[in-house]
Amino acid sequence: MGNADTKLHFRKAVIQLTTKTQPVEPSDDAFWDQFWADTCTTVQDVFALVPAAEIRAVREESPSNLATLCYKAVERLVQAAGCGCPSDSERQVVLNCSRLLTRVLPYIFEDADWRGFFWSTVPGAGASGRLDEDGDEDEARPLAESLLLAIADLLFCPDFTAQSHKKGGPDSAAEDIGSIDSCEYIWEAGVGFAQSPPLNYVHDLNRTELLKLLLTCLSEAMYLPPSSERRSLNPWVSFFCSSENRHALPLFTSLLNVVCAYDPVGYGIPYNHLLFSDQREQLVEQAVQILIVSLEHEGGSAASAALRALDSCGSPSGGEEQEPAGPDNLFVNYLSRIHREEDLSFILKGLARLMNNPLVQTYLPHSAKKIQFHQELLILFWKFCDYNKKFLFFVLKSSDVLDVLVPILFSLNDARADQSRVGLMHIGVFILLLLSGERNFGVRLNKPYALRVPMDIAVFTGTHADLLVLIFHKIITGGHQRLQPLFDCLLTIIVNISPYLKSLSMLAANKLLHLLEAFSTPWFLFSSPQNHHLVFFLLEVFNNIIQYQFDGNCNLVYAIIRKRNVFHQLANLPSDGASIQRALQRKKKPGVSRSNSAEAESTDESTPAVPAGPGSLKASLEATPEIDKITEKSQVSLDGTMITVAEPDSAQPPAAGESILEGDGEGWPPQAARSRLARGWSSGTRSARTDWGSRRPLYFMSLPSAFALRPLGHPPGPLLSQMSFWEIKLPLQTIMRLLQVLVPQVEKICIDKGLTDESEILKFLQHGTLVGLLPVPHPILIRKYQANAGTAMWFRTYMWGVIYLRNVDPPIWYDTDIRLFEIQRI
Repeated sequence: MGNADTKLHFRKAVIQLTTKTQPVEPSDDAFWDQFWADTCTTVQDVFALVPAAEIRAVREESPSNLATLCYKAVERLVQAAGCGCPSDSERQVVLNCSRLLTRVLPYIFEDADWRGFFWSTVPGAGASGRLDEDGDEDEARPLAESLLLAIADLLFCPDFTAQSHKKGGPDSAAEDIGSIDSCEYIWEAGVGFAQSPPLNYVHDLNRTELLKLLLTCLSEAMYLPPSSERRSLNPWVSFFCSSENRHALPLFTSLLNVVCAYDPVGYGIPYNHLLFSDQREQLVEQAVQILIVSLEHEGGSAASAALRALDSCGSPSGGEEQEPAGPDNLFVNYLSRIHREEDLSFILKGLARLMNNPLVQTYLPHSAKKIQFHQELLILFWKFCDYNKKFLFFVLKSSDVLDVLVPILFSLNDARADQSRVGLMHIGVFILLLLSGERNFGVRLNKPYALRVPMDIAVFTGTHADLLVLIFHKIITGGHQRLQPLFDCLLTIIVNISPYLKSLSMLAANKLLHLLEAFSTPWFLFSSPQNHHLVFFLLEVFNNIIQYQFDGNCNLVYAIIRKRNVFHQLANLPSDGASIQRALQRKKKPGVSRSNSAEAESTDESTPAVPAGPGSLKASLEATPEIDKITEKSQVSLDGTMITVAEPDSAQPPAAGESILEGDGEGWPPQAARSRLARGWSSGTRSARTDWGSRRPLYFMSLPSAFALRPLGHPPGPLLSQMSFWEIKLPLQTIMRLLQVLVPQVEKICIDKGLTDESEILKFLQHGTLVGLLPVPHPILIRKYQANAGTAMWFRTYMWGVIYLRNVDPPIWYDTDIRLFEIQRI
């Protein structure tokens, strides 16, 4: 009954505020205290009792009342932070003010005329509840700064959000929040803090409420249109993460440690999450969201400076030498300077444990707790790898990187057909692109894959590299059309790791050949001026493996020999306009052509991922830059170091006199073997020269990409005059030389010994060698991820889109005028 009366009184106060046409004086405490004193409403109650229409009505018709409401709520928070919330009633006031501001702030941000309100000074703001000794300074402080500093103070308030250190007893005085060292009140043990305070669910709930308000304050970025300009910083984030906030270090440490120490499974008691409420989970969700938002800054330049400073000085605490300033954003600064192995291990193991949570399997269905903030974790992991080079090297120096790889691949496979999770697909691929730029990542992928994760892929025996290839193949062939911009990134990752792959399985080798077969069909190759890049990537993969990892890759060599007609067809692409027109008219049916590739698919009994259900929401995303805009080529020198090289023009023709070896283009192996493996074989091979200098250029029309999902029709006449043309220099020399040498040898063995088992052929290839027979090995080129304004804007829209969709209880930003992205119902 009492709770109902409280809600009724609160609702009456809201009605009074919306119906008053005259300004209410700020000194009328009896009126304003109705909104936060002697009430006990939950945040859900506040959102229900303060409708959006009424907030907008007050904003438009009684702007002074809305301004006073915000000012008075901030004033009460400042007063509470000053006195340390010694009583329960004072703590309730803090929670009520936090909930009311969380409700109102989005409607302040959505109106351009109101957006500067919190950054203006309010007359008389310093008259009560000063944050500083200097009253003049406080009077000049904008309302936003006062609010952020009050929240920071309250997040380390003893007996409210932190464990008190005072001695018990009736005569013990309350701790002065203005004089305490908040580094002693860090919420959880981990980085920079060894003591784990006792778990207190009430403290966790209070922290969560304040973090929800803080996240709402930082969300002003959602109400500004997308802009890749580096000067478009979020003023709320800039101030909160500046030296003005004396709690910046303990706050960063508390948030990080709470996330990385969280164990949703705990002791593994089945169904424990259904029997007991877990208040720590809500705190962890809010903490990881605050972290990823606070680590936002100007496009990577500050992070690069921090990394250079870290590399040069070694230790953030190091000695008397003066260190470079690093980023102005202290959260980025602190993150970039974490260097102790025990701290890096704590972070990596914590993030890996949470990322692997969806993969936890038990004999009892749904008995283990599953977390829902996977996307936020991926963003946080990305920021750690991007901003802290020592963390990236720590991840890659051991097999622990595989504990991150497997859940990412699991998420990519699970989300590939769900259009509402296209952002998850992008962030996962971006992380793998970043990791693949380092040699150790490719080396670690050679570890056997023994973990059996519930994924709808064919059962195989092989390495983590095989798993990666199989998942990427399934994304390309079984994903939706919005994933087509990712094809370049997926193949770039495979190119980067290919020089280090010691033994691909037969299944993975067949998948790669299947991709080449699909991408090299003339109807697809000629349908877009960019499609030839996919063929170049795959040929580079094969060349890298043949040149650097021939021993042990007999499965791939065998697959190349069996599919050698694909390479022969590439060497003889049509070059005149009429032939190209005929090729474009040979439409394929929707879906990747599996003709001549049945053996590659026969073992795959997977089912497609489930599309998004009706009523699902998704946030729009900025377009991702092309692969050449987000990577730069680095050449691997003899000592293993990277040397940046200029991007060559892939359309340049070969020098005069270069030749490409051709075969007869028929099947494998010889008919003389009289087995299912011996169909369609011709006797021997032939070599021929192609006069590239006299070939006319190939024509490519500026039409949409169509990877077997939308076959193109006959191009209209006017498009023929707009064709861009270029001459291909396909890197076929190594592969053609391999075929020229091995095909006659294998043919002879098959005929002489009457082989009917492909394992015998594989055994022969396994013990063969091409030393001295192949062209001079080409230098290894690695395409390393490079931050740029385009990807920074993409990450910003993706991050806020995730936060928007994840905060549904209460729905903080629902039905407000978001401008950073669009919310679409699918």
